[in-house]
Amino acid sequence: MNKKKKKAQLPFRINLLFFIVFLMFAGLILQLGVVQILNGEEFQEEIERTVKDTTKVPVPRGKIYDSNHQVIVDNKPLYSITYTPPKGVQAEDRLEVAEDLAKYISMDSDGVTERNKKEYWYLKNKKAADKRLKKEEAAELDNAEQYNTILDRITEEEISGFSKQELEVIAIKTELDKAYSLTPQIVKNEDVTAEEYAQVSEHLAELPGINATTDWNRDYPFNDTMRSLLGSITSQEQGIPADKKENFLTKGYSRNDRVGKSGLEEYYEDVLRGRKEQIQYTTTKSGDVVDSNTVVEGRRGKDLVLTMDIDFQEKVDKIVREELKTAVQKHPYENRYLKDALAVAMNPKTGEILAISGQTRDGNDYKDATIKTLYDAHRPGSVVKGATVLAGLESGVISPGHTFYDLPIKIKGTPQKGSYNNRLGSVNDITALKKSSNVYMFYIALKMGGENRYPFPNNSKASFDPAAWQEMRNYFQQFGLGVSTGIDFPYESIGYEGPGISSAGLLMDQAIGQYDTYTTMQLAQYVSTIANNGYRTKPHFLKEIREPSRSGKQLGSVYRSENTKVLNQIEMKQSYIERVQEGFRQAFQDGGTVAMGGTKDYKPAGKSGTAQNEIYEDGELVAETENLSLIGYAPYDDPEIAFAVMVPNVGLGNDYRINYEIGFKIMDAYFNAQKGNNNDDKEQEDE
Repeated sequence: MNKKKKKAQLPFRINLLFFIVFLMFAGLILQLGVVQILNGEEFQEEIERTVKDTTKVPVPRGKIYDSNHQVIVDNKPLYSITYTPPKGVQAEDRLEVAEDLAKYISMDSDGVTERNKKEYWYLKNKKAADKRLKKEEAAELDNAEQYNTILDRITEEEISGFSKQELEVIAIKTELDKAYSLTPQIVKNEDVTAEEYAQVSEHLAELPGINATTDWNRDYPFNDTMRSLLGSITSQEQGIPADKKENFLTKGYSRNDRVGKSGLEEYYEDVLRGRKEQIQYTTTKSGDVVDSNTVVEGRRGKDLVLTMDIDFQEKVDKIVREELKTAVQKHPYENRYLKDALAVAMNPKTGEILAISGQTRDGNDYKDATIKTLYDAHRPGSVVKGATVLAGLESGVISPGHTFYDLPIKIKGTPQKGSYNNRLGSVNDITALKKSSNVYMFYIALKMGGENRYPFPNNSKASFDPAAWQEMRNYFQQFGLGVSTGIDFPYESIGYEGPGISSAGLLMDQAIGQYDTYTTMQLAQYVSTIANNGYRTKPHFLKEIREPSRSGKQLGSVYRSENTKVLNQIEMKQSYIERVQEGFRQAFQDGGTVAMGGTKDYKPAGKSGTAQNEIYEDGELVAETENLSLIGYAPYDDPEIAFAVMVPNVGLGNDYRINYEIGFKIMDAYFNAQKGNNNDDKEQEDE
């Protein structure tokens, strides 16, 4: 009986086991069915999933033209070898590409550093190099620290025997290492030969990420003319400036983009930059590019048309440079501290800059320093007397025709102050400008400060209200003296404003231009405001912005024109301004201080200036010099051009009036050019 029971239980247990195994297999088959049938497509998509990334490719910048549409900044096409790395590319991959590319191009290896060499040696000897770091040391360091430690242990002897070919490979790899994923990086775009370009083009299939294309560099057909004003752009190595990185990145720039870093290139960066070409790359999860598509067509930057005629500009540069040379040659010792000559010419009615020149010398070398007309401020001398007379008239301390007898003034505890000529006699507001009376301006300053005694009793103490400082400066600022001119440029100096201390003597110095300092551009705006009947216009270099031309042979359509902008109108009677205009006219035409103006048929008006200027070296006074200035406009009754000239640090006892020579030669050149234009127009009409 027991045996029968055991035999009956055994099949039951086996059957139960088989049944359990059957259920497990059935569950497994069911799960496989769910995976393959229900979720198979989803899992297959996950396996084949790709990533779409968009990269932006830089385009050439806009060109810059003069007012007659002559190109003054162009783009010079260049052969270019670029590298666009896929995602996840490793240093070993870049080295392999560099070694292959080195077969087809030569590369300057002068810039290869010790670290570049060590990184190359490491990749070629990775196993041996890694053994130089013990496991115990590695455990205490992160990956970057481990790598740097290994590089430090590569000896100079190990990296000293590289061949010329190996150094070229290192130089190429260094450029490849700078590239960001899916972003083109220039490997070589200077001195790429036609043979190199063709060789790389033929072997692109063997050079992953490499492309043979064209690039550009800025080209200047007129060489150094206005170069400091036009500015410059960064190289690809420099990329976007570090201090403005976030600003540029938010605007869609890449880190290695070339951008304007100075001058008009910087100021009009948003216009000149153009619209980048956008390419969408499709990559696998491993980073391999499987497709690319241009989603936004690139378009080069818009073009700038400036207000300057490059032919007139070159004439002005030549005038300023030659006069600077002449002054130094005539008086080499006296003018040993004479380094710069600055000039600005503008249309007083519109604010258009007609020409702007700064020439500087270094020994016997002369070069462009145009930005000094905006950056460097100097004591201007008597050219500010027009603003002083208007301050006196508007404040009520003098009235039209008010006279003072020109005799020196001696305030207690200060040196005697007088005019350059003690025989000027009785002068009024107009003749004081004609003859350049310092004393007349001194009395205006004294009266504005609350000192009303006339004649001033010599060696007496003057009453003085310090509020007169701000009052006089407020009048000066209406003309642009001591404030921003508003010019379209990244930076301009507003000059130095001395402390307004309780000193009548210093305010008297201010009244004749011997205290605060101003730039040549500020002086040009100041005289333009007087010429323009009290309307202060914003000076500007830009005439218009043009769309890029498709053909490249002519300018595109006008995108925007720069209109005249009046910053302010002088808050005083028009008759007061007319009296200053008459004083300026007499100074140039009726035997005044600039009598040579009377010989000119274009009827100029203006004012000259001389300001004392001391030269210090290591805190010690080494020389006393003069700043020579000249401002003017013509014709006086319907001005077309206004100008300012500043020549700082001219030697004393110098009989060469460089400021006069520059100013009148600029006007001569302008009106001679206008006659030529009128003749051309007449000939066209006759035809």
